[in-house]
Amino acid sequence: MSDLAAAFDRGAANYDLLVSLNPGYHRHLGSAATVLVRRALARRTGARLLDLACGSGASTRALVDAVAADRPPGRTSARTPAEAPVAILGVDLSDGMLEQARRKTWPAGVEFRRGRVGDLDLDSLGEGAWDGVLACYLFRNVPPDERDAALREVARLLAPGGWLVVQEYSVAGSPVARLVWDLVSWAIIIPLGVVVDRNPGLYRYLWRSVRGFDSTGAFARRLAAAGFEDVRHRTVPGWQRGILHTFVARRAAR
Repeated sequence: MSDLAAAFDRGAANYDLLVSLNPGYHRHLGSAATVLVRRALARRTGARLLDLACGSGASTRALVDAVAADRPPGRTSARTPAEAPVAILGVDLSDGMLEQARRKTWPAGVEFRRGRVGDLDLDSLGEGAWDGVLACYLFRNVPPDERDAALREVARLLAPGGWLVVQEYSVAGSPVARLVWDLVSWAIIIPLGVVVDRNPGLYRYLWRSVRGFDSTGAFARRLAAAGFEDVRHRTVPGWQRGILHTFVARRAAR
C-alpha cells in the first residue's frame, strides 16, 4: 500500500489533467455525490459527510456542488428557517494528492486529512458520527483479504441509518466490459500516462486493479455482510456502461 501511495504522490501534479480527459468523469462523480447528498440532507440539514479516497479533491468538489444545488442561495427552506452548514472531510492516503486538494479554494466546513481506509483512527473521526460517506475509486485499491474489514470500518463511522455511496469500476463476469476496458486502457489511458505524466506504472496498475476487482454482485454481497441494508447498484451511461458502477447502501438502523 505504501508503494501505491508513492505512485499517486508522483502522479498528483498531473492527475486533474488526466482525469479531465476522460469523458464523463466529473459528470459521473457529480451524479454519485448528488445521490449521497440528497439522502444525507434528508436525515438532517447539518449533515456531516466523509469523502474517502478524496484524491486531489474532485469528489470533494462534487459534494460541495451537490450541497449547493440542494440548497441554492436565497431559498426558503421547509426544513429550518436557517439551514445548518454541511461539514465535509476528505481523507486520502497520498500526501501528494492531499497537497493538490488543499491548494484549491473551498467553502467553510471543508477539511482534509491523511488516512488509510482499513486502518482509520475511529476515535478521532468519530464512530457513528457521519451521515454520509462517499467512496469513489477506493475499494479496488484495498486488498481483497482486507476489503470486508474496510467495509465494516466504514459502517462503524456511519450513524445508524446513514448512507454509503460507492463509485467503482467492475468488469468481472462481463466479457464485453472487460474487452472494452482492455482496449481503452492500452490504446488511450496507459499511453496518456506515458506522454502526460511519465508515470506509466500508475496507469498499468489502474488497468490491473479494475480487472481484478469484485463483480458487482460480489461487492453487493460484501456490503450486505458488513451490515448495510437497501443495497442497490447501477451502471453509468456512455462508454463506461457496464464498467463503472454506483452502489448505494444504508447502514442498518440498529
